[in-house]
Amino acid sequence: MRLLVTGGSGYLGGRVCRAAADAGWHVHATVLTGDAPAEATPHRLDVCDADAVAALVSRILPDAVVHTAYLLDGPRMRAVNTGGAAAVARAARAAGARLVHLSSDVVFDGRSDAPIGEDAVPAPVHDYGRSKADAERLVTTCDPDAAIVRTSLIYGGPGGPPSPHERVVADVVSGDVQMAFFDDELRRPVQVDDLASALVALAATPHAGPLHLAGPQTVSRLRFAQAVAGWSGLDAALLRGAPSPPGRPRALVLDSTRAARLLGFTPRSVTADGERFV
Repeated sequence: MRLLVTGGSGYLGGRVCRAAADAGWHVHATVLTGDAPAEATPHRLDVCDADAVAALVSRILPDAVVHTAYLLDGPRMRAVNTGGAAAVARAARAAGARLVHLSSDVVFDGRSDAPIGEDAVPAPVHDYGRSKADAERLVTTCDPDAAIVRTSLIYGGPGGPPSPHERVVADVVSGDVQMAFFDDELRRPVQVDDLASALVALAATPHAGPLHLAGPQTVSRLRFAQAVAGWSGLDAALLRGAPSPPGRPRALVLDSTRAARLLGFTPRSVTADGERFV
């Protein structure tokens, strides 16, 4: 079984490559900058180049594609997140490959702290969220059988590979970065290897449409930063909180009940007690 992972040099994409190899897949990975992990056969590719995407997929003929490539900001953000997603979806469909597309909790407006199910209607409030919501629509149009995975803050945790979120906490504690962490913005962070393993498992199922893969614990961004400091041996007292500014979704509490039934998805909690802690 062949699996193609886009964004193989990224934080999540690299861990998906490793999880897939461990599960017995022959793994190929696309990279634009950086390097793919040793477990994957690398391919230089800009997902915005639809012809190149189609040529690569038709050459590899993967059984499944996990599309993790994205940009958080910058002038190419929309082109990569929407056009790139559509190009990958069209190529996967043409090759008869199963597609798992990575989306985000920021497709929602976060106006309520009630759990958000897969049937909730996306209503993004900023440009990145709009690009991810538009990508969902394009992928579904191009490949109605694709799985659309919405997830939340991704982290490594104790002994795991540090995520960009964790590195920011270290930079703030060291004094290299001056910033506050939002004490009223709620998320459900998910550990990267838990998420990667679930994506590989999902690639072997026929599930189509949205699926939420987030952690079980609701925490504020400040509490998450404090937890990161704790397992990193840093002084959490050096972290300060502040209200989130206008124009950001406040509460993005993804409900992963469906994934628990479908995949046996039981990701670990941010803190040992596993309780809601904001």
